[in-house]
Amino acid sequence: MTTNDWLTVGISLFGIAALLGIFVTKTPGWGKYTTSLLLLTLVLFVTALFFAAGKIEGGVFANVAFAVAGFAGGLITSKIE
Repeated sequence: MTTNDWLTVGISLFGIAALLGIFVTKTPGWGKYTTSLLLLTLVLFVTALFFAAGKIEGGVFANVAFAVAGFAGGLITSKIE
C-alpha cells in the first residue's frame, strides 16, 4: 500500500470513530445541536478524504475547515446564552 492509501485508511478510521462516538454519547432525539454536529462532522470527514485523495486543493480544504470551525463556534456561543 502506498502512503496515500494509508492516509485514506487513517482518515476513514478516525471519521468512523468520530461518527460512532456521536451516536454512542448523544441523548435520545434529534435536536438542533445533534443534527448540526453530525453534519459538521460529515462535511469535515468527506472534505478530508477528498483532500487526501488529491481531488481538492489545500486552500479549499482550509476554507471548509475554517467554515466548520466558525459554525461550531456559533453553535457553542448560542448554546451558552
